[in-house]
Amino acid sequence: MITIILKPKKEESLLRFHPWVFSGAIQNIEGKPVEGELVEVLDNRRNFLAFGHFQIGSIAVRVVSFDKIEINQNFWNLRIEQAYLMRKSIGLVAENNNTYRLIHGEGDSLPGLIVDVYGDTAVMQAHSIGMHEIREKLAHAIVEKVPQVKNVYYKSESTLPFKAAIEPEDGYLIGHDTKSYIALENDLKFQVDWLLGQKTGFFIDQRENRSLLERYAKGKSVLNMFCYTGGFSVYAMRGGATLVHSVDSSAKAIELTDKNLELNYPGDTRHTAFAEDAFKYLNNLHTLEQQYDLIILDPPAFAKHRDALRNALKGYKRLNAKAFEQIKPGGIIFTFSCSQVVSKDQFRLAVFSAAAESKRNVRILHQLSQPADHPINIYHPEGEYLKGLVLWVE
Repeated sequence: MITIILKPKKEESLLRFHPWVFSGAIQNIEGKPVEGELVEVLDNRRNFLAFGHFQIGSIAVRVVSFDKIEINQNFWNLRIEQAYLMRKSIGLVAENNNTYRLIHGEGDSLPGLIVDVYGDTAVMQAHSIGMHEIREKLAHAIVEKVPQVKNVYYKSESTLPFKAAIEPEDGYLIGHDTKSYIALENDLKFQVDWLLGQKTGFFIDQRENRSLLERYAKGKSVLNMFCYTGGFSVYAMRGGATLVHSVDSSAKAIELTDKNLELNYPGDTRHTAFAEDAFKYLNNLHTLEQQYDLIILDPPAFAKHRDALRNALKGYKRLNAKAFEQIKPGGIIFTFSCSQVVSKDQFRLAVFSAAAESKRNVRILHQLSQPADHPINIYHPEGEYLKGLVLWVE
């Protein structure tokens, strides 16, 4: 096995169980590792620290084990089983809910791997070459250890490092094409398209926040910006909203939103969807003299890397400022950021700045994060990517 030797004192983060080894911490590499290969990491006194997948880039090793044990099929089976049993124990595997995240990268001690379950199908995404190379082993572990799963679909063409010398293909590793699938989330139905949809086909991470929104929706007019599949809209309808408007720049997203509303509320005229740019739609509300009781702002990541952070914070400020303009007195705003490089404090400051400019009296009702099936490894705080605020606007 290839051996990675760290510089003096560079083992400290690994001794605190942080699952990454940065390239700048490496003193020597004994051998010529291939990207994705399992390597052994030692300190400069040659004491064992960890096993991990080697990769080219600033993160040189993603740790899969801090124990000196054999990394074989049984190892992967146990990791998958542990993740499944945690989801089952907290009630996510239930008759009224067959949609959940099974593996959340570092949060489940499987860095570089995402797996979402939709009924009898698991959709797997590899974000590292190491996980890509063992995809077949992982697929077999999922089918063996997760009773409901019969099919495993691999969807990594757009998530693997673009410089890697591989040509990944999306497709079924186990099982067959189910064409279209209706997922069940808290007794609500959603059409999931893992073949062509974003991410794995559905944004599971907002499940608990959608449930919270439902509690506030009764008797209110609701605007759901960046609606994608219409998840917040469906929950608002069940919560008793009098009117729900869904907005997304993608015509395909609007088509999917309409399908999901029809699945749950056939013929219900309370809902209308608009294929339009978010800022353009909010600007046009002045001429329409339309205001809402409840607004959801759930945009895609404004910053996917630190170079874009400054512009992202300006974007969040601008977007929230528009919402403060259009919310009725006594209205509620659900506002989110899913940008990992944007901290909770930075996001909150952007929203604070927008509120101050609006000269509205604003109170924070809830501070939101990702749900339990998107766990944060306590030794890897970078895994906390989703942050949100629920605001009362006088």
